[in-house]
Amino acid sequence: MARTEQQSNEKFSGRWFWRYAAPATFYPLAGKIEKLCWVVAIVLAAIGLYLGFFVAPTDATQGEVYRVIFIHVPAAWMAMVIYLAMAFWAATGLVLGTRLSFMMSHALAPTGAIMSVVALLTGALWGRPTWGTYWVWDARLTSTLILFFLYVGYMALVAAFDDKKKGDRASALIALVGAINVPIIYFSVKWWNSLHQGSSVRPGSSSMASTMLTAMMVMTFAFWAYCIAASMYRLRTEIIERERNAAWLPAAVKEASK
Repeated sequence: MARTEQQSNEKFSGRWFWRYAAPATFYPLAGKIEKLCWVVAIVLAAIGLYLGFFVAPTDATQGEVYRVIFIHVPAAWMAMVIYLAMAFWAATGLVLGTRLSFMMSHALAPTGAIMSVVALLTGALWGRPTWGTYWVWDARLTSTLILFFLYVGYMALVAAFDDKKKGDRASALIALVGAINVPIIYFSVKWWNSLHQGSSVRPGSSSMASTMLTAMMVMTFAFWAYCIAASMYRLRTEIIERERNAAWLPAAVKEASK
């Protein structure tokens, strides 16, 4: 009873945060999260792709080409969400001085860059039959391309510093400044004239058929699971690299490999 009460007090006092802010404590937890999310991502992706490409009806206006949205839209959403998460952890690292926060930010960047590339490429494949061209200097497309360059610039800046602490702070500032681009991407269709269609999925409503919407949501959760799994993998790699001289690391790596 006393132990349960103590754990409850720790939970509400915030001690649990500081406990898992240590790389030694979070490393094994990251491994468990990674394995679970890989399984979830594979299962949901299989279901979502089946629903999207074989069950969902043909669109009355765009025909079969619209099916690329089941990859394009989740990728575009995740590119924005990951950048905000990256900026959040960078800010947390600056404010609280936690090394793991900077590591988390670094681990998110490659996955965010991949999501940006997927969104741009699938958007081009969608644009060719819809607009008659693979690319236009549209507000939505251009701001998404800028997002990709922000990811690349962030990763290049992290790699440019031999002093990891200076690199953490410098890259964190870039991440925070670049975060202004995310609302520009999201609201660009409303703020400027755009060839890009508006949102088909809105809070509380949708213009999509129920089967299409179901496939979209399943694929979105699959992308979430994939991004978490990939980020946890990169985070564990980052921890191994930066904590390679720590006494706890060999035993933790050996335990995680079982």
